[in-house]
Amino acid sequence: MRKLTEKAQLSRRAVIGGGVAIAADLLLQTAASAQEAMLLQRVPGLPQAPDFELPDLDGNTVRFADHKGKVVLINFWATWCPPCRAEIPSMERAWSKLKEGDVAMLALHVGGESDKIWAFLADFNVTFPVLIDKSSKVSKEWQTIGLPTTYIADGQGRKALRAIGGREWDHPDLLASVLALRA
Repeated sequence: MRKLTEKAQLSRRAVIGGGVAIAADLLLQTAASAQEAMLLQRVPGLPQAPDFELPDLDGNTVRFADHKGKVVLINFWATWCPPCRAEIPSMERAWSKLKEGDVAMLALHVGGESDKIWAFLADFNVTFPVLIDKSSKVSKEWQTIGLPTTYIADGQGRKALRAIGGREWDHPDLLASVLALRA
């Protein structure tokens, strides 16, 4: 094996050290991006949210307009969606805090039959309102990109914030963003 000169060894260490520094920087940037991804995006222009009327799991009709004056978290999800399944427990924990803050939560199941939804929700002891968007009409009107997609409407019924993909809904920063819309 050939011996490296002292100068070559220093250069080699500099390259390796620089590579380690770059890798560490990339990891920090990735962590920062993941943290930012947990946050909610503002909806440009605060468009009026489309009204809807859907049945809940008991067959009662629920209208979005009935919640006018309240901040409303509207979550579009499905039982077959892994990120949706993963965020349900944190949504339940968030619901216990949000309902005390006079915030409504409506989880709209996109497609599917109520029997499958009941069986799924029983595993998670869900107490927040679940509505059934069997035809996906409301999901399309609200311009969901994928599941889960969540909108937070302000008290004037406008789309104020949005999240595409799963979240830890009981995270203090997310809860603070939602509760701040009450003002």
